[in-house]
Amino acid sequence: MNDKNYNEQEEIFSQVLRAGRRTYFFDVRATKSDDYYLTVTESKKFTQDDGSFHYKKHKIYLYKEDFAEFNEMLKAATDYIINEKGEEVISERHQSDYKKPSEVSEEIPASSESFTDVNFEDI
Repeated sequence: MNDKNYNEQEEIFSQVLRAGRRTYFFDVRATKSDDYYLTVTESKKFTQDDGSFHYKKHKIYLYKEDFAEFNEMLKAATDYIINEKGEEVISERHQSDYKKPSEVSEEIPASSESFTDVNFEDI
């Protein structure tokens, strides 16, 4: 099989979840025998003092024979966390990355007084 065909098979299905400085990629890929498996990649952006940045990536491979148990354990673990700690984000570091929809709408000015009237004929 040539590289082009293999690359096309690799990109079966993909979803992206952006979460602050982290991005999660859920990719369905194909094996050489044309069976499917899932890769979950966490990509986290790190910014240096000079403004340059790099990404660290962590990836897991999940095969069909493990889906049922993985789903059960993931659900049990996430349910446990929500039951014990609730859904509120309490880490100060994450508070700046995460804003509830109600917090976002509060930041929008309620009146037009904070805006400058611009006449484009003056430009």
